[in-house]
Amino acid sequence: MFSFIQGLRIHDSALRVTNQMLRDLGEENANLRRALTFKQRSNFKLIPCRVIARESSTWWSQVQIDRGEADGVESDMPVLTEAGLVGKTTTVSKHTAYVLLVADENCKVAVSIEGTRGQGILSGTRVSTAVQPDLLIRFLPKTVDAKPGQKVYSSGVSGGVFPSGLVLGAVAEEPRVRELDAQVRVTPAVDMSRLENLFVVAPNREGG
Repeated sequence: MFSFIQGLRIHDSALRVTNQMLRDLGEENANLRRALTFKQRSNFKLIPCRVIARESSTWWSQVQIDRGEADGVESDMPVLTEAGLVGKTTTVSKHTAYVLLVADENCKVAVSIEGTRGQGILSGTRVSTAVQPDLLIRFLPKTVDAKPGQKVYSSGVSGGVFPSGLVLGAVAEEPRVRELDAQVRVTPAVDMSRLENLFVVAPNREGG
C-alpha cells in the first residue's frame, strides 16, 4: 500500500511539472505571436532581439540583447515592445548591445500627456525595490491638468533619439506642484520586470 501511494504522489508531482511546462510554453508562444503581429503592423523598421543578460545590481537600469553591429544595431536607437518604449541602445559590439532602460534616471525622454498641452521630461528614479520602477515627468507647467489613467507618449523633441507617439505609460496620480514646475508619477506601459522579446527601431535610410 505504501508503494502504491508513493507511486501516486510521484505521478501527481510529474503531472504538475508537465502542466507547468505546457503553461510556460503556451505563454511563450502567445508572446511570440504578439511580437510577430506587432512587427508586421509597425510603421518602423524593427530589428527583433532577445534579452540575454540582466544583472541584479542594475535590474532597472540596463539589459543586454543578442543583436549588435552585424545586425544593423547602433548606439542611441530606441528599443520597445508591442506594449511601449523600453529604452535605448548604448554600448554596441558586433553581436550584442546594451539597452539603457527608461526606468534609469539617466534615460530621459521628452513626453506629452494625452488630452493636455503638458510636455515635460520623463526619466526613472533611484527607487529599485518596488515590483515596478517609478517613472517621473519633470518640468511640466504648473497649470497642467493631468488625471490618473491618461496616456503618456514620447513627443519626439529630444534630440531625435525617440520618435513621437511611443507609449511610455499612464499617469499614476494627480500632479505634484512645486515652486517652478509640476511633476507627475507614471506607471510604465511595459512590464520592466519581465523583458524578453524586444525590438530595436532602426532608421530607414532608403533613398539616402
